[in-house]
Amino acid sequence: MNDTLPEQAIKSYSNDYAIYKPNQRGNGGAIRFNLNAEKGAIFLDAAPQSGEKQFDWENKIIMKWGLSDIGALLALLQNRTTEAKLFHKSEKATSSLELVIRDDPERAPYMLSISRQEIADKSLRKVSIPVTHSEAALLEVALRIATSRIIGW
Repeated sequence: MNDTLPEQAIKSYSNDYAIYKPNQRGNGGAIRFNLNAEKGAIFLDAAPQSGEKQFDWENKIIMKWGLSDIGALLALLQNRTTEAKLFHKSEKATSSLELVIRDDPERAPYMLSISRQEIADKSLRKVSIPVTHSEAALLEVALRIATSRIIGW
C-alpha cells in the first residue's frame, strides 16, 4: 500500500506554517513560515496585531532564511544552544531575528522576536511572540524537512 499523497494533492495544501498570538493588550503578533525550494530559502512574514484577532499584514516584516540561518535555529530547537540570532543587512533595511529559551515556568519556553529598521527614515518595526513547546516541535520538523528539500536530498 502506498501512503504517499499524489503530487497534485501535495500542491493543493498551503506551504505556510503559521503561529498566531493575539493578546488582550493588543501587542501580539503573527509569524508565517513559507518554504520556497526553488529559491533555496524559507521566507518568514511577521505582522503586528492590529485588532482583537487581526494582524497588519500590509506592514509585515519579511525575512529570507538560507541554510546557515536554518541551521542556527535548528541548533537552538535541538537544545544545542540557548539562543539563535540572525542579522541581515541590505541597501534598504536591516533585519534581525532572535529566538531564545526562557527559564520562567509560568511563561512559554521560547520567545521569537523579529525587527526591521529602514535605512532611509530609521523607522523600526518589531514583532515578538511567545512560542510553546508544541509550536517549537512543529517548527523544528518543518525546518528539517525544508532543509532536505532545499538541498535536494
